[in-house]
Amino acid sequence: MPARLGQPVPGRTGRRRWKHLGKQAARSASGKPASPAAAAGSHESAGNPVSAHARSSRSVRRSPGEAGFTLIEVLVAVFITVVMFALGYKTITQASNSRESLKEKQARLLELQTSVRVLEQDFVQLAPRPVRQAIGDEPAQPALEGAAPGGPPPIVALTRGGWANPAGLQRPALQRVAYLLENGTLRREYWNVLDPTLASTTYRRDLMTHVKALTVRYLDQAHQWQTLWPATALRQEQVLRQRPLAVEITLDTEDWGKIVRVIEIPG
Repeated sequence: MPARLGQPVPGRTGRRRWKHLGKQAARSASGKPASPAAAAGSHESAGNPVSAHARSSRSVRRSPGEAGFTLIEVLVAVFITVVMFALGYKTITQASNSRESLKEKQARLLELQTSVRVLEQDFVQLAPRPVRQAIGDEPAQPALEGAAPGGPPPIVALTRGGWANPAGLQRPALQRVAYLLENGTLRREYWNVLDPTLASTTYRRDLMTHVKALTVRYLDQAHQWQTLWPATALRQEQVLRQRPLAVEITLDTEDWGKIVRVIEIPG
């Protein structure tokens, strides 16, 4: 603790000063005059207490709390900051990747739902109406024509009803559609005329990608599953208008695997 102004500083220097002052007091009591140097020193100590306080303050050390950070402490703080930043960046990256993956899966699921819904609507509204060939009149195409597995495209072609016409265009309510698979893409084709010719415009719609195969089976009147429709090669009018009791559609996809849907044919 620093000494107060006007008070002697404790320690060796203080003891000497007290001893010197004691000698001066003894000489004064005995009547002997003090030496000029002693008098000057005594006068300096008594008359200039600030210098004594300054000399004593130089001997006081700084407390440990007033010191700055060491190099090791700074390096540790920087290391912790870098680790926290790396962890935060990794978390943000994983969240972003998960979001993109979720968007892709949602888009794929929407494709699958749309494809199955369109297929179901076409088969449910199957109409017993054969169509003419693109060249000539004979033989006519059946109302429902399903190719054998591995056969030439299309995989299946049919005539469906219920084609909405809100604009009142000059076209029938029946529609001829066909499904085929090209380069892993399930495609639906249709025409604005019921009996298309080579000059008719073909409209195409891609329903789903990453499809390995599309297989269709037909349930006949004897409740037997057939891979080809009509099941007979006869081209009679009754055979051309014949419809199955139900159809089984199998979509073999790359990511969802095999998806089977059985659709009942009304009427």
